[in-house]
Amino acid sequence: MASALEATTRRRPWRAAVTAMALGTVAAMLAACAAVQTSAPPGDTAPSADSYGSVADPAAVKNGGTLVVALSAEPDQLDPTLSRSLYTRYVFQTMCQKLYDIDQTTKIVPQLATALPTISPDGKTVTIPVREGVKFADGTPFNAAAVKTTFERNLTLKTSGRKSELGPITGVTAPDDKTVVITLSAPFAPLTAALTDRAGMIMSPTALTALGDNFGTAPVCVGPFKFAKRVAQNSIDVVRDPNYYDAANVHLDGISYRIITDGSIRAANLRSGDAQVADTLSTQDVPALRQVPDLSVLESNSLGYQGITFNVGNVAGIGKPTGKKGTPVADDERVRQAFDMAVDREGLARTVFGGLVSPACSAISPDSEFSSEAAQACPKHDPAAAKALLQQAGVPVPYKLTFVVSNNPDTLRLAQALQATVNEGGFDLTIQPVEYSALLDQQDRGDFQVLQLGWSGRIDPDANLANFIGTGGGQNVAGFSDPAIDALLTAARTSTDKAERVKIYGQVVAASQKADPIVYLYRQRNLTGVTKKVAGVQVFADGVIRLANAGYVK
Repeated sequence: MASALEATTRRRPWRAAVTAMALGTVAAMLAACAAVQTSAPPGDTAPSADSYGSVADPAAVKNGGTLVVALSAEPDQLDPTLSRSLYTRYVFQTMCQKLYDIDQTTKIVPQLATALPTISPDGKTVTIPVREGVKFADGTPFNAAAVKTTFERNLTLKTSGRKSELGPITGVTAPDDKTVVITLSAPFAPLTAALTDRAGMIMSPTALTALGDNFGTAPVCVGPFKFAKRVAQNSIDVVRDPNYYDAANVHLDGISYRIITDGSIRAANLRSGDAQVADTLSTQDVPALRQVPDLSVLESNSLGYQGITFNVGNVAGIGKPTGKKGTPVADDERVRQAFDMAVDREGLARTVFGGLVSPACSAISPDSEFSSEAAQACPKHDPAAAKALLQQAGVPVPYKLTFVVSNNPDTLRLAQALQATVNEGGFDLTIQPVEYSALLDQQDRGDFQVLQLGWSGRIDPDANLANFIGTGGGQNVAGFSDPAIDALLTAARTSTDKAERVKIYGQVVAASQKADPIVYLYRQRNLTGVTKKVAGVQVFADGVIRLANAGYVK
């Protein structure tokens, strides 16, 4: 069946997403009984040296053509205020520029801003200079007033996923077309870093007025490309924007993002030439793809993590008041601590991913400037102690849990390996595979006991922690709330002393490992396949594919 499916995919890559989704039901049926490969794939599976790609030489690429990107999951809403998916960030990178971006070294650099912010001595006033002479894709002017409009929407829209990222902002003004002034009730150290992601994507006020809450159906921003069309569960197309301020250096006519959830099918499309870029390569395919002469694999350490989220208080949906779930796993941290001790991270990294991932026990990357020994502390794998703790908590052993995961093969492999390893520690996991976008909806509703989902990571730890375990955080799907942890997060946010922040984040990790609303599993490498017929594709530590100046080689 696999070879026939690959042959079909080679002819019609856009059908792969539909085919893979049709197999989702089959995957769900097979998950509990089918054997899943958990041994390392043949070939060289050791991580290679970091390779981020490079900027294309304009003289070496030709103008024209459409690039096909094989995307591993369907993006969520194409609305910067609402989106929470990494895959949406891939699309936004081509059509919704930000005030700031990061470079290959994770240094913050201006994008729609012209310089880094100026911050007042008390840390409560932030001034941002912005570009002049820039137009949105609808031809209307980009200016400081437009930035103000976007900030106000991010701060006031009831369903905003950005509010908690922006901190204690009390006002935003635009004294002239090129200056934005932000006032805060207290210093907020992560603000500039937050503006390198969706909180910094500036939307057309005209489009916001016309579309309102439906902005994501026809998004309008500033970027090298603009939105063209979306076919749900299949593809998203963007086309070159002639209004872009640097349009002369945009070489492609368009980019088509094709949703192909199966990693082996993405790899097949890459080999056949039906796709020129493939994101999130399966660790099962990387060794073979490294040997293909006309392909390259971009590899780098991720700032993010993959983990297990427990529903400890999400009783009415994200953003709603939390409450008691009334189950031992939700109400007794000892059950979650036992699960943490039952996880064999080293074994998972080795057997499921062939050593191409590294074990993770916190949300802070060891590559982060805010890392420390305390931030990387890891609970010992101890199945016997896990069982004893379950017995101390007074729960039946084995303790049964329903485990929601996305239905792609790599995640199912992980789920079954995890199922086996925690069984030794006294847990009986029932795997419930669902389509990725359905998983996002399910987590938002609080309709889960335990689910597997990751985070692509940000350069400032605040965005990896406060949003997920801070009370009222925009992505706190666990419904977790701990005043002591909130106080630590606030202290870290308001401190401008790096050493103090490093110390505080170590304390946050220790406290969160005691409560365990999230059990961190591993830190993946960014693995992106690219044909050598294309130049200018770049992927940095944030995992986002950068295609603004990519083009076909002459």
